Amino acid sequence: MSQVTIYLDEQTDKQLRQAVEKSGLSKSQWISRLIKEKTITEWPETVREMVGEWQDVPEQEEIRQSNTKDLPREEL
Repeated sequence: MSQVTIYLDEQTDKQLRQAVEKSGLSKSQWISRLIKEKTITEWPETVREMVGEWQDVPEQEEIRQSNTKDLPREEL
């Protein structure tokens, strides 16, 4: 297990302490969960189970067959 040192301004530290207290976790546990949540690379199982649940959403083919013009895209 690694250790990380971070420096926080007073306001951010106050917000962190409030969030940790509310969660009932330690600072390390809270920050670890936040990092895992923000760096996840796949959809959670609950989201994958919803595939096909929205019957009113058109399929790709139906959208591509329409004659509507695409919106202008910003230049890179």
